[in-house]
Amino acid sequence: MAFPVTVALTNIGFLRDLCGPNDSNLRAFEELLGVPVRSRGNELLLATDNADQRRCFAAMLDWLREQAGTGRTMDRFAIAAAHEAVTAPERSNGADPVLIPGGLDRIYARSERQSRYLEALGRHELVVAIGPAGTGKTFLAVAAALRAVLGRDKRRLVVTRPVVEAGESLGYLPGDLAQKVDPYLRPLYDAMDALVSSDTLRRMEETRAIEVAPLAYMRGRTLADSYVILDEAQNTTREQMKMFLTRLGEGSRAVITGDITQVDLPRRQDSGLIHIMSVLSPVQEICFVHLGQEDVVRSALVRKIVRAYEASEQPSAGPVTATSNRRNGGAP
Repeated sequence: MAFPVTVALTNIGFLRDLCGPNDSNLRAFEELLGVPVRSRGNELLLATDNADQRRCFAAMLDWLREQAGTGRTMDRFAIAAAHEAVTAPERSNGADPVLIPGGLDRIYARSERQSRYLEALGRHELVVAIGPAGTGKTFLAVAAALRAVLGRDKRRLVVTRPVVEAGESLGYLPGDLAQKVDPYLRPLYDAMDALVSSDTLRRMEETRAIEVAPLAYMRGRTLADSYVILDEAQNTTREQMKMFLTRLGEGSRAVITGDITQVDLPRRQDSGLIHIMSVLSPVQEICFVHLGQEDVVRSALVRKIVRAYEASEQPSAGPVTATSNRRNGGAP
């Protein structure tokens, strides 16, 4: 096998991290470029005479070298993000990593559309993120919110979800209301646990700098100087969505996240998230970000599962999308 392209890397530490354990990261390069990639000494070898593939490989290495300088881990997600960053038709400048004061780690966008999502979170008062499970919708929103609150840019963080049972009736379970509601809100705590220490989270709760509550508890309130996240918004009714949107007060910033392919509402009720995709698309201050199966970061298997479901649903009816919005953070 001939390897006509040789790239020498003088930084051995970067080369070692780039190759990964047992050269596992090189398999990610091969899948994305479609050609064999090998390491030899301080060199990376690319088996292709195609000029476009060679330029893409060189550009990916430059992008990854810059990211490594910020402390980013060189893994398959970073390599996939590098490929998308250098090949996407509408490339962003790349969102800066999210640095949470006292946080456990820097948070990086793992795809081009995730990068646009992070940029939108910094620019717009209201961001609506729509996409399948595992695309980082909630995780990145919580990271941006914690940065704002712990950095004293916002006074508190309010995270809410509609309490809707996914095909199961839990009302018969023992316990008081708080104990029954807790499982619905647990994923939000999981996201925060991954971003800040338990001591920081406990201190925020004690000082009321953070509040996690069912959506029904939001009625009648005015949320001023707050970072507000509505998660699982596909399970809001039209009335609930309107109620949530009219809670926002002076100096607030809000993020709405949801997956319109997993609506658990009774069949007679319309999803508030699907409704606002058309109703609010003309509002300049609102940015709609659409994430896809390419942005799934949980595992390669989850990405394949999402792709299989999308393919099976294509013949009958395509996914519901909003009217094209030039201000979108990503394409539907």
